[in-house]
Order: sequence, then C-alpha cells, then structure tokens
Amino acid sequence: MSIERAIMAFAGFMVLLSVMLTIWINDNFIWLTVFVGANLLQSAYTGFCPAAIILKKIGFETEAQLATATKN
Repeated sequence: MSIERAIMAFAGFMVLLSVMLTIWINDNFIWLTVFVGANLLQSAYTGFCPAAIILKKIGFETEAQLATATKN
C-alpha cells in the first residue's frame, strides 16, 4: 500500500471514528472531524502532512516509488 492510499484510509477511519464518538460519547468529538478535514485541506495546499512523514519512517513508499520498483 502506498503512502497516499494509507493517508486516505487513515483519514477516512478518523472521520468515521470521530462521528461515532460524537454520537455515542460526547458532542465535542465533532472537533476531531473538523481537525481531520482542516489537516487534509492544509496538506493539499502546502504539501506538508505529518501522517506522511510518520508513514515514510515506518516503511511505506509513495505511488511513484512503487511504480518505479515494478518497472525494474
């Protein structure tokens, strides 16, 4: 799995988790959804994504790296 797909999966999981927590635990968990959305927007414009840095350190590769590796 590439970094890009892992980030999409993680963001989707966090949104679903925060919605469930908002419904079942406390209404203030909606702010977690807001944070995830804001982080996605800022990373789209700046290219800086803390999750991508962490995933890269644990061994995930980008789509480009995976495409290059399969050609060789």
